[in-house]
Amino acid sequence: MKKTKNNKKLLDNIDISKIYEPIEAIKILKENSYTKFEEALEVAINLGIDSNKTDQNIRGVISLPKGTGKSIKVAVLAKGDKQVEAKETGADIVGENELIETISSGKIEFDILIATPDMMSSIGKVAKILGPKGLMPNPKLGTVTQDLKLAIQNAKSGQVQYRNDKGGIVHAGIGKMNFKEDDLLENLKVFFTSINKSKPDNVKGSFIKKVTIASTMGVGLEINAASLR
Repeated sequence: MKKTKNNKKLLDNIDISKIYEPIEAIKILKENSYTKFEEALEVAINLGIDSNKTDQNIRGVISLPKGTGKSIKVAVLAKGDKQVEAKETGADIVGENELIETISSGKIEFDILIATPDMMSSIGKVAKILGPKGLMPNPKLGTVTQDLKLAIQNAKSGQVQYRNDKGGIVHAGIGKMNFKEDDLLENLKVFFTSINKSKPDNVKGSFIKKVTIASTMGVGLEINAASLR
C-alpha cells in the first residue's frame, strides 16, 4: 500500500488490526474508495505451504459467477482453420510464427495466450518471456486446447488464473468496486472455495493462514475466512 494523504485518512478511520466479516469489509472498502478510476477488489490468501517445494505450489483457473468487470484481451496461436475459428469467436490477436516473433521482441499486447497443441513446440522459443509473466499456455488451465471457442469464451467471461508467489500468497482481482456488495461477496466465496480445494496432499496443518481484501489503492483488511466456507 502506498502512503498517500488519502490512505492516511483511511488509516485514521479504519481499524486495520481488526478481523472483519467479509460483507462488512467489502462495505468499508466501497465507502472509502476515493480514486478517479474504478478500482478493483483484490484478495490475498496466505497459504501454509513451502513454495520452494514444487509439489506444494498451486495454480489453477476459475470462472467467477459475476465476472471480473475487466476487459480481457485474448491472443491465440494457431494454424489454418483454427485461426478462422479463433477470429470468429472473438479473439483479439490471432497468429502463428509472426505472433511468436512479436512476443520474442518483447511486445506483449494481451492478457491471456491460448494455443492449439500443435503450436507448443514453437512456443518453446518464447517460454522464457511468457513464463515469468504467467502467460505460458498450459493444458491444466485450459489454454492449450483444440476447443478454441470454449477457451476464448471462458477467458472473456470472467475467468481468473491464479498461482502462489514465492511467499506462498495467492493474489487476484475478483471484481470492480462498483459491483454490488453481494456480487463481490459471491465472487470472493467462489474464489476462496477454489483455493481451499486445491490444497496439496503433502501439506500438513492449516492450509489457509489468512485472507485479506483491499481495493486497488486502499488499505488491506483481514477477514474471517470461516465465514467464506
